[in-house]
Parts: sequence; structure tokens; C-alpha cells
Amino acid sequence: MNTATTPPLVFIYDRNATRSSAILDLRLSGCVNYADRHGWQVAGLWVDRGDDALGDTRPQFSALVESLRAQAGSRASICLVHTWCRLAHDDGLRLLFQQRVAQARGCTATTFGDSDERAHTVLAGQSGSVRGRRQGSARAR
Repeated sequence: MNTATTPPLVFIYDRNATRSSAILDLRLSGCVNYADRHGWQVAGLWVDRGDDALGDTRPQFSALVESLRAQAGSRASICLVHTWCRLAHDDGLRLLFQQRVAQARGCTATTFGDSDERAHTVLAGQSGSVRGRRQGSARAR
């Protein structure tokens, strides 16, 4: 299939550690609207809630990556988040999540027009080095 002419498939992700979902709903709606404006097809919405939204083990994010991996060969696949901090506030942890998407042959983008598409090759190939830096920085604290 020609991925240049087929609209990307978008996998929307967010996380919410609080009981209130009003802001979460606005962010998700913003992601859906952003995808619609670009003519992208939405594959679904994945949201980690409560404690699952805080750590580095996120069941819904893992499910998103597996779904993306299954579709990635047929056309461009994007993990869409409202802002980068929807993956993680910590830069090292965010890079690990971006790496997982890249290793599944997708890229990550925000509703503000930012994307890691140009860094895909680097992200997909440096899993040990980013993980090592993250572990090293945690030990230094």
C-alpha cells in the first residue's frame, strides 16, 4: 500500500491521574479535532487512569503500541498526544515512550504541530543508550 497517499492512522493517547475527567475530555476532543482537520483516520483512544497514569508501566499505552505495531506496515501510524507532557513530564521517561512508538514503526506528534518523525531512526535504534542515561541520571540523584 502506498503510505504517501493513504491518510495516516492515528492512535490518540492521554493519561489522567485525577478523578475529574473534564480537562481530559477537552484534550481528547482536541486530539480528535486535530486529526479530523488533517484528514487522518482515528484508530482509537487509549487513556491510562489513576496510578497507571503516573509510572513507566502503562497498560493502555502498551495496548496502543501493540495496536500501532499491527497496523504500522500498511500506512503511516501516529501516536497523537495533546502535548509532550501527556506522555510524561520527565524528559527521559518521555523519550522512552517515544522510543517504544518508534520501535513499533510509528511516530509521535502533538496537537501543536510538533513531531518526532525526523528523529524516528535515532529513536528506534538507541533503546539502550536512552535507557542507560535515564538509569544513570536516577542513580546520580
